[in-house]
Amino acid sequence: MDNRNGGKILTVAIPCYNSESYMGHAIESALAGGEKVEVLIVDDGSKDRTAEIGKGYEKDYPHQVRYIYKENGGHGDAVMCGLKNATGLYYKVLDSDDWLDAEGIVEVVEALSDAALFEEYYDMFICNYVYEKADEKRKVVMDYVDVLPEEQVFDWREAEQFKIGQYILMHSVIYRTELLRECGLHLPKHTFYVDNIYVYHPLPYVKKMYYKNIDLYHYFIGREDQSVNEQVMIKRIDQQLFVTNMMSDMYDVYKIEPPALRDYMAKYLTIMYTVPSALLVKDGSDESHEKKEKLWDAFQNNHPEDYALVRKNFPTKLVEKDGWMWDYLIEIGYFITQKIYHFN
Repeated sequence: MDNRNGGKILTVAIPCYNSESYMGHAIESALAGGEKVEVLIVDDGSKDRTAEIGKGYEKDYPHQVRYIYKENGGHGDAVMCGLKNATGLYYKVLDSDDWLDAEGIVEVVEALSDAALFEEYYDMFICNYVYEKADEKRKVVMDYVDVLPEEQVFDWREAEQFKIGQYILMHSVIYRTELLRECGLHLPKHTFYVDNIYVYHPLPYVKKMYYKNIDLYHYFIGREDQSVNEQVMIKRIDQQLFVTNMMSDMYDVYKIEPPALRDYMAKYLTIMYTVPSALLVKDGSDESHEKKEKLWDAFQNNHPEDYALVRKNFPTKLVEKDGWMWDYLIEIGYFITQKIYHFN
C-alpha cells in the first residue's frame, strides 16, 4: 500500500462540477470516516466556487483532503483522475450531491482496517444504498440480504440469484484500488452513464467479496438537470446506447465462469438494454423506434450467444417487441418498476 498519504485504508473520490451548493455535505460525510480516509475533491473544470471550497477543505484537513483541478472531461474522466491519484487501499466514488452515513463510514473503515491487519484483502466490499427523493418522505433502501452472505468472505459461487431491479451499483460498491488499475478500467470522456462501466468492467476480476448490511450511501434524486431525470435520459439516449454497446462488446458473457457470475452479468446487460428501450418507446418518435430496432439487431448479430442469454430474462421478452400494444405494456411496466424502485 502507498504510504505517501499516511497509509490510508480508503480513498473517497468526489467528482465535482459546479457543485458549490451541495459539495460540502458530501465532503463532510466522507471526513466522518476519520484519519484513515483520504478525500479527493476532483474539480472537473468548474466555473463556480467549487475550487475555493475544495482548496478550503484541503487547507483545513491537510492530512485527509486533496483538491485536484482538471480540465472538463465529464464524470467518468473525473473518476479516472481520482483513481490515478488515489493512495488508499480501497476506492470509493461519492457523487458531490450525495452523501455517506456518518456511522456507516466509520464501520466500513473499521472492517477494512481489521481485515488488512490479518492481510485479508477484499476485491469488492458491498453495502446498501438509499434512494433519497427530494419530494418523498419514504426512503427506499436497496439491500442484498437475500442474495449475499453477511459479514464473511465469499465468492460468486456463494451468491444467490439477484432479483429484477437488484444490482450492485456504483453507490453500493467499494473496489480494491489496485484491482481497478490492473483490470484496465477505462471510462470515456464527456459521456454520461459510465458508472455502469465502472461497476461492470471489473466483475470477472473479483474473487473475494464481503457484504456489510448497513445503509452507507445516500443517493439523492431531485435536481432537474440530473442525469437520471427521465426527460434528461431521453435527451441523452444516444449516450446510453453508446455505453450499452460498449458494455456488450466488453466480454463474451456466455464464456464467463462461474455460472453465478455469468448469470449476474447477463442480468446486468438485460437492464442496460431494457432501460433505453423503454425510454425510446416513451419518446414515441419514428426515429426512436428505429434506434430501438437497431440496438437489438446489433446485439443479436454481433453477440448471438450473449443475446440468447439476455433474452432468457423476462424484461427483454417484452421490450424487444414492436407494435402499439407492446409499447403500451412497456410503458406500464416502466411506470410500475419506477414506482417500486424509485430509480429516477
